Amino acid sequence: MSLSELALHPEANAQLTLAQQRFNDLLAQIERLSGQIQRLEAWSDKHRYAHIQALRESVQLSQGHRKSLLLFVHERLQSADFTDRQQRMARGLVRGLMAHLAATNDPQVKALVDMYVTDEDEQEAAEEQAEAAQRLRERIEEALGQPIEKPGQYQTPEEMMAAGMRQWQRQQQADEDRKNAKRAARKAQKQAQKKSAAAEKGEFPATLMRELDAKSAIRTIFRQLASSLHPDREPDEQERLRKTGLMSEVNAAYEKNDLTTLLRLQMQVAQVNPQNKAGTARMADDKLIAMSLLLKEQVAALEDDLEQLESRLSRELCVPVSSSADEAALSQSLQRIQADQRHSADSLAADLRRIQNDAELKRWLKEQWQLAKEQMQSSTDF
Repeated sequence: MSLSELALHPEANAQLTLAQQRFNDLLAQIERLSGQIQRLEAWSDKHRYAHIQALRESVQLSQGHRKSLLLFVHERLQSADFTDRQQRMARGLVRGLMAHLAATNDPQVKALVDMYVTDEDEQEAAEEQAEAAQRLRERIEEALGQPIEKPGQYQTPEEMMAAGMRQWQRQQQADEDRKNAKRAARKAQKQAQKKSAAAEKGEFPATLMRELDAKSAIRTIFRQLASSLHPDREPDEQERLRKTGLMSEVNAAYEKNDLTTLLRLQMQVAQVNPQNKAGTARMADDKLIAMSLLLKEQVAALEDDLEQLESRLSRELCVPVSSSADEAALSQSLQRIQADQRHSADSLAADLRRIQNDAELKRWLKEQWQLAKEQMQSSTDF
């Protein structure tokens, strides 16, 4: 049963009140959010396993090609006629390949680490990283409008970038906290003024009254359903089993303050027993306002669930996932990243075939060295 069936409709020659409109709006939000979660979960169930498996296979293939490249370049370093510059380029490439393969814990890769990572190499690499980090620091500080905190702690572009992002996030959070604090202070002041005015008039606070009304309303619906569905009062065995199942749903919804499920069950019972038809449409506005408090809480919970689902799928699938995106567009994003990973593996395989010739190996080393320099430079672009 759709939540739209629970929406209130105006009586003849009448219009919905603001409370009725708010009640309907919240039902519509709940239905929309629930639908988005269900559709995103269904799309994920359809594509997730095959996508992750395809990425895993491509990554494993790429790592296999990298290992082959590493062993081949290492072997040629021992026998090929390289100039000093070409040897430095080859050693730098070997170190880069070992860094890519570090997580594999491969014994052959580990055996080469001590051979290539000398104190001199580490010092040279550290100096290059420090220079790149300094260039990046200048750009970050210009963008932030303030100096990086404790810059001496960050010796690589990656560390400096992470520090800059953390500082920017702290700035944004601090600004948001200040805004929230001002809003909370204004809200607290207004509430205090209302309570003070109500106390002077001897009135009960309206917000607390609505919370009590909401609990009372949901309790009333629960009792009506419990009375209608009590299985012990049903002589027919099949009907008793049906009511037992429905009553389990009622109990679970009542424990969670799930008003929409209780209303849906109430309408379901009313269709079978018209004499038990719910009187939500005839409910007074103050009761509807109270019930809307529960619906608003449900909306907030669903928004959190949707945000967490999008975040989890984005991490797992390695593409930005949003419920607002078209499913075909999301599927195309998966296909693109799969194609990128396959292309990466194919490129490594093509490189391995190409460098079997010493002349091509030397040209390839030069290309890779230049590419590494360009990537290092682009990493300093904030």
